[in-house]
Amino acid sequence: MSDDLYHAAIMDRAKAAAGDHRLSDPDATATVDNPLCGDRVTLDVRMDGARIAALGYRVRGCALCQASTSLLAETLAGARPDDAESGETVLRALLEDGVEPPERWSDFAMFRPVGVHKSRHGCVLLPLAALRKALRTANR
Repeated sequence: MSDDLYHAAIMDRAKAAAGDHRLSDPDATATVDNPLCGDRVTLDVRMDGARIAALGYRVRGCALCQASTSLLAETLAGARPDDAESGETVLRALLEDGVEPPERWSDFAMFRPVGVHKSRHGCVLLPLAALRKALRTANR
């Protein structure tokens, strides 16, 4: 794996994700696994009406998955669930086609080097899958 894949911004963000950041009273929790690499994300969501009040998580995975989960939790606190869908679309476009993220999602640009490593896309996208699953449960 090339060093540029694990550049300083990724490693700094991954270190920020280290440890247990679970919510004590979530409205929903979802766990998803990446069977290709063994990454696992457990994501808690607390809603405040139609907004995501807080996200908590536990990651067992690589630095890419840890960094992505940390960024997601920070970026989407206070957002609407459709913002999460928009973020996933932006991140996929960056990874798959190299499309520059708009200002709202500019921090996602740290994952640009992952684009050429298709086998690692799932590591970055896994927390978004967990959030989708948790939001479906929270909205029941």
